[in-house]
Amino acid sequence: MKILLLLGTFVVAFFTLTAAAQEFETDTIKTAAGNLKITFIGHGTLMFTFGGKVIHADPWSRLADYTKLPKADIILLTHEHPDHFDPKAIEILQTKNTMLVLTEACADRMKGGIVMHNGDAKTVLGLKIEAVPAYNIVHMRSDGHPFHPKGVGNGYVITFGDKRVYVAGDTENIPEIKTLKNIHIAFLPMNLPYTMTPEMVTDAAKAIKQKVLYPYHYGETDASKIVDLLKDVKEIEVRIRKMK
Repeated sequence: MKILLLLGTFVVAFFTLTAAAQEFETDTIKTAAGNLKITFIGHGTLMFTFGGKVIHADPWSRLADYTKLPKADIILLTHEHPDHFDPKAIEILQTKNTMLVLTEACADRMKGGIVMHNGDAKTVLGLKIEAVPAYNIVHMRSDGHPFHPKGVGNGYVITFGDKRVYVAGDTENIPEIKTLKNIHIAFLPMNLPYTMTPEMVTDAAKAIKQKVLYPYHYGETDASKIVDLLKDVKEIEVRIRKMK
């Protein structure tokens, strides 16, 4: 009897932990065309819900049980690294109607998507999506090559009603960031040594002039540092979510 009770306790505890793991933080943003719901899966992985559509950005099965999350109307892939390009997660989320938006390097490994290059703009299921460069100019591998070469990866600007949301992907504070206009929400990466330092994010955020800044994909970097660095910039609201 004791063994059965212990087993029952273990099973309950297991499913409780599993359920808790799926309880992601969410924010709701009002737009002129209805509410935008942002679900923070973790790392560089996000889910947007808007106008009855579900948009998954860089889904990674290590972070979520995607069989328990909504199927995708659109999947955005920023680049081909395995923590951003996960065929297992994509397969679970796809339906016959899912639109896959991806880079050329991702398309070499998975057919059937809409390839976007830096500078492209397309309307996908009624949403305007712009591909923005994402690359390194400072942080390099030991052989001197950048972790993310120029021209390979994308960030994306997605327009939801009257709100433009910038999902930067894996990038540093590159010149192209400073040309972005009318950004309401920006997701900027802070995962060292692969992307930006808090100081780089601060400089990029001041140039973008977004209303809301979410540091994301920040690994072991202290995300609270960006709050301190931007404490005197009242025009920018910094929101810290669980996005290691």
